[in-house]
Amino acid sequence: MQIRNILVPVDFSADSDHATGVATDLAKSFGAKLLLLHAYHLPAQIAMPDQVMVPQEYWDGVRDAAQRKLEECRASAASNGVEVEVELVAQAPSFAISETAKRVNADLIVMGTRGLTGLKHVLLGSTAERTVRLAPCPVMTVKADEE
Repeated sequence: MQIRNILVPVDFSADSDHATGVATDLAKSFGAKLLLLHAYHLPAQIAMPDQVMVPQEYWDGVRDAAQRKLEECRASAASNGVEVEVELVAQAPSFAISETAKRVNADLIVMGTRGLTGLKHVLLGSTAERTVRLAPCPVMTVKADEE
């Protein structure tokens, strides 16, 4: 198996940071390029007469903060001598990961296992589980070391 393009979904959690480190080591070993992807999901804005809509400035702030954090992740991985690109999208994460993997011809997806807990997990499942089902390439899931 040749690994040239590694997609790393990042959500800025400890598991995501660990996955980025593992992916960086793999990229160095294989001479591969990393693509760090952050997908954030904006809920539909349906206003009822007694509800308050979230202003666009809030979502702009979410996007800008994510872009800054993503750039920090890029700089950290690039400091290890790896070619790194970043992408920020406003989509449901598992679908964004799958679509991006197809578009960039990813050879491998490396991602953290941190998922939803409780009722949200029962109703929605985890991003890692959905990614494994939808991905067009192998998916390596890694768990952060517990202290």
